[in-house]
Amino acid sequence: MYGYQRIDTPVFEDAGVYLRTTGDSTDVVRKEMYIFEDRGGEKLALRPEGTAGVCRAYLEHGMSNLVQPVRLFYIAPVFRYDRPQAGRYRQHHQFGVEALGDADPALDAEVIDLLHTFYRRLGLDDFRLQLNSIGDVMCRPAYLERLRAYYADKLDLLDRDCRERLENNPLRLLDCKNAGCQPIIDAAPVLVDHLCEPCRDHFATVRRCLERLGVSHDLNPRLVRGLDYYTRTVFEFQPLVEGSQSALGGGGRYDGLIELLGGKPTPGVGFGTGIERIILNLKRTEVAVPGGASPELFVAHMGDGTIEAALDILMRARGEGISALMATGGRSLKAQMRQADSSGARYVALIGERELESGEVTLRDLTTRSQESLPVADAISRLTAS
Repeated sequence: MYGYQRIDTPVFEDAGVYLRTTGDSTDVVRKEMYIFEDRGGEKLALRPEGTAGVCRAYLEHGMSNLVQPVRLFYIAPVFRYDRPQAGRYRQHHQFGVEALGDADPALDAEVIDLLHTFYRRLGLDDFRLQLNSIGDVMCRPAYLERLRAYYADKLDLLDRDCRERLENNPLRLLDCKNAGCQPIIDAAPVLVDHLCEPCRDHFATVRRCLERLGVSHDLNPRLVRGLDYYTRTVFEFQPLVEGSQSALGGGGRYDGLIELLGGKPTPGVGFGTGIERIILNLKRTEVAVPGGASPELFVAHMGDGTIEAALDILMRARGEGISALMATGGRSLKAQMRQADSSGARYVALIGERELESGEVTLRDLTTRSQESLPVADAISRLTAS
């Protein structure tokens, strides 16, 4: 639908892939990464997020030589040391996409629209898109100086984490969830008011494209995301449930990340969304989740020598693209029919000694409760036509 191709990266990488890109002052690096040494003394890390590993693979496999942008997606386990709680697990699963090699703001809108469509197709609609621009290396440094100056006489009002952020990563001050810091954050300078002209134009185009795509959003000047590699566009999809602070998913643009990994400047944009977080919201909003597909045919057999004939029918049915199961365990015919009912199959093909002698099969329709004896080939044809 969107033209993204799957990529699978290792569960663990050289720890430097994340340490160089994610940011020394982020919670991911300081508190949440699983880092260990292998037998050769190399420092490795369990994957805490998907983007850095995909960018490493982009470099390592020469994807810059492909037609740009390279559109990739992944579904993978990620690992964060955290206190397990609702929607947060030390091992969870993430669906993400990355579009690499193009700085066009229309690509930002495409990525956002993809995630928006994904949630809608799942049946989720009680969320709101939060959008912001955090500038780039041209305009952000001057803003950070303004922010430091604003906080300079408020040190006594900050908690320990925020005092560290002021020193190491002042932009993260705007992401503080401490209730006592909220009045200070509300009065802080707004970054979108200090963007350079290229960043302003980029952000304006993103918003126009989203409007054209029918994706409504709220401008949230305090949204900064938790990883240091973001530039320009950042976004989150926030549940509307009152008091919720857990985003369904989010992402943004990271035009300097591949350069941090040793590559040439390469723009990129993407998102990540936690599967367990999605499941939690599906349950909360009581969205009906379709069950797994039921088999079309259940093969029951009774009597000496019938298992070979049952296996033949099973193989022929599957060869014609018919999903089929066979009874096992030497159960009685009555028990096999109960098993057929519980499997959800519409048809039962019954092979007994009589059918074995006649070369036919008894085909029973569990919906109409009708049955007839047919040659095996005719029974398979009946199923493929239904």
